[in-house]
Amino acid sequence: MISALAWVRKGAAQNKPEKLVLTDEEYARIQEQMGIELEQAKEELENEQEDISEKVEDKYDLENYDKETNQQAMFSNVKGLAYYESNEQDPYIELQEEDEEEVVIEDSDNLLLGCKTEDDVSYLEVYVYEEEEDNLYVHHDIMLPSFPLCLEWLDFHIGRKHDRQGAGNYVAIGTFDPQVEIWDLDTIDAVFPEVILGKIPDGSASIKSTKGKHGPARVAKRPQPERHVDAVMSISWNRKQRNLLATGSADTTVKLWDLQKPDIAVVSYGHHKNKVQSVAWNTFEPTALLTGGYDKRACCFDSRQADKVAEWKLTADVECIKWDPHHGERFYVSTEDGIVKCFDARNPSTTLFTLHAHDSAVSALDINPHIPGFLVTGSADKQVKLWSVEDTPKCILSRDLDAGKVFSANFSTDSPYVLAVGGSKGKVVLWNVGDNTAVKRAFPNAPRGPAKKELIEVEEDEEIEDEDEEAQDEVMDEDYSDEDGDHV
Repeated sequence: MISALAWVRKGAAQNKPEKLVLTDEEYARIQEQMGIELEQAKEELENEQEDISEKVEDKYDLENYDKETNQQAMFSNVKGLAYYESNEQDPYIELQEEDEEEVVIEDSDNLLLGCKTEDDVSYLEVYVYEEEEDNLYVHHDIMLPSFPLCLEWLDFHIGRKHDRQGAGNYVAIGTFDPQVEIWDLDTIDAVFPEVILGKIPDGSASIKSTKGKHGPARVAKRPQPERHVDAVMSISWNRKQRNLLATGSADTTVKLWDLQKPDIAVVSYGHHKNKVQSVAWNTFEPTALLTGGYDKRACCFDSRQADKVAEWKLTADVECIKWDPHHGERFYVSTEDGIVKCFDARNPSTTLFTLHAHDSAVSALDINPHIPGFLVTGSADKQVKLWSVEDTPKCILSRDLDAGKVFSANFSTDSPYVLAVGGSKGKVVLWNVGDNTAVKRAFPNAPRGPAKKELIEVEEDEEIEDEDEEAQDEVMDEDYSDEDGDHV
């Protein structure tokens, strides 16, 4: 499963990432940060052992295990075993050490981050996309402690490199754990994050777990002002005030963090009455924060004056919330009932337009940062749809990209027509829509790059495509309406 995707700005990564060297100072730092995690792991292990010990003894008859006969000793035939100092000396290893050229990241390469889970094991994959060759491969990965829910790229130097000048290359990851881990993407084989936001201090009570129907279940705790006490569901980095990060949690709170002082939150906002699914900073007004939750509300407020909150009531729980990068006052909200709404933050009583976008929850939503009015939505109905919303809202293309239920769809930050999609099938699909006839027709004045084939294997047929568009136009009147119920 691919639960979240994020693009890295081109040129932000080091050409040759560093390999972690575990010095005495690094060992001390890891040991200090892992103290509380080890105590929690021991506690959970003891609880699990108490539950399963009796079942294991009964199943395998451990009391009579040593009485079995005709057992062959382990490693009974060790004659001929040999040890080689390196893989190059071992004649049975054909795959040698990684070529140094494969580690290098060119300035023309795009990096794509994806949170992947397989067989209850979660990790972050760092992909390199070579646009000229339409080639995508995994450069390196990072193991994660829990199921990942969200991620956000940032370039603010923290941790070991906090005193460096210029921009960095980091990722903040929210999981089912109440902390936020921030990893250095320019370090390969890292064993511990650079910074943990809201780390539980040594000696404090850990979050107890009880056994539920499908395994350990977290016991709900009251929200705290200093740190989250439940899963972190959303993260947004402030690109103007680069040391600020906002997070939304299942504990119903939104918290503001100073990356230079990561131990406790700077401010905690409690205007939501249920889980906070999405948060987003406004790129035009760096103090304006947008939030959406399972209380069927979208809220907007100045982070310096949290007592004045504008709110928009919705028909279902919020799935995604996005500011329009071309219109600072406009934002989009997608909900669990398949609806996408566009609002003006200056007027809470007005809905600019409504899209009946999908038959299931709209779990993915993004606005093209290069082309105004170019919108993408993805849903649990397995469809990815492209929209033109600058004038009259219109669906211009719909595809099943064989990604399963769609959980993330993101336009590239550097290439106007490259779209990354991830879903329940656990693979990343790149879709280059620049040469699609419907897209060209919808955005005739958009910037054009060199001609490229579509990155997905989809047969194109102009006549069939035109027929699909005519069929789409026929249902347009019943699918799209404005705030007054009039068709648009």
